[in-house]
Amino acid sequence: MLKMSYTAKKTNERVLQEAQSKRSLLDKIRKRQATFFGHMMRQEELENLIITGMMTGRRCRGRQREKLTDSMAKWLGMGSVVAMLQKTKMRQERRRLIANAMEQGT
Repeated sequence: MLKMSYTAKKTNERVLQEAQSKRSLLDKIRKRQATFFGHMMRQEELENLIITGMMTGRRCRGRQREKLTDSMAKWLGMGSVVAMLQKTKMRQERRRLIANAMEQGT
């Protein structure tokens, strides 16, 4: 469509700029993750304990895996996970956070 050779060394970002397009799929995935995360945080059940990482026991060896809470806090632009968890309990505040993150396109 753009008459671009497949052997050309171009980054995905540059191709998207030339096509004058945005990463809409990634934005949709993150928005759905955020709504699911808020849904789980309102419930005081096992899923909430698992997502927040309040399980007993030992961690596996090696580098720690990136947690859902860490990636959500980074995407929403929150400084800490604790502040994000407090704001997700309030539905209007969570919706405002998600809308701001979608506008910024991070």
